[in-house]
Amino acid sequence: MEKQPLLPTTSGDSDESATLHDLQLRVQHAQRAYIRAWSRTTSGVWHRRIMAGVTAFLIVFMVFCLAVIANDWISDDDDLDWTGSGKKVPLEAHIMSKCPDAKDCLHDLILPTMQKVSDKVDFKLSYIGSVTDHDDGLECLHGPTECLGNILELCAAHIYPDPKIYLGFTMCLTKEYSRIPERSLVEDCALEHGVDMYEINKCAADDEGSLAHDMLKRSFERSAEANVTKSCTVRLNDEVRCIRDGGEWKDCEGGHRVKDLVGEILELAGASL
Repeated sequence: MEKQPLLPTTSGDSDESATLHDLQLRVQHAQRAYIRAWSRTTSGVWHRRIMAGVTAFLIVFMVFCLAVIANDWISDDDDLDWTGSGKKVPLEAHIMSKCPDAKDCLHDLILPTMQKVSDKVDFKLSYIGSVTDHDDGLECLHGPTECLGNILELCAAHIYPDPKIYLGFTMCLTKEYSRIPERSLVEDCALEHGVDMYEINKCAADDEGSLAHDMLKRSFERSAEANVTKSCTVRLNDEVRCIRDGGEWKDCEGGHRVKDLVGEILELAGASL
């Protein structure tokens, strides 16, 4: 039996042309099919590679975000809870704005201590006075001008919670405590320490003075609850650490020098200079 030709042949130029054309079309179809198959295979591989890369990137990114959140949470705990290594220790000074002992206490002990270990303490200024049933309900040892001085200093702490600002402003006033609350003195101290006098006045007069009145009342009550009556009384870790009274240091177990207080703070914070 004779072998059949690969392509049927017929006589005539027109039939031969048609057969060649048909072959060309088949070749083109085959090429297109190959290209489509190659494209699907290649794109599939790259698609899988891309998806795997994106997935890996998202996992790494999520792990990074969780690590940042955890670190912030731990940092917040450090600020709130002082117990243990690296935690902030409560340090508080109870004063009267027109008291000479407050001037010595802030200048000789509190300010230099804060310059050395401000990052180790949770510092607060509180004021000593009486809550009464007459007048405006508040009474200061050195009269109404002292109450106003207390309010100005409390407003500075309220507006500028960074001790480097409000403590500097308070010390500036206290250095010339007899002049409190002279406008020129307050304005000069505000300018020196970057305090906005408009905001201070607004705080003192806000809601007809009720905000400032309530702040001073709460400060008086805080000192009373701690059984503090002398200006200046320094409390460390919620315990009386030292008292400046009548131009003398009293009840300063462990010493009244800056290095004594700094050393105790570092010991409580579990840190070192």
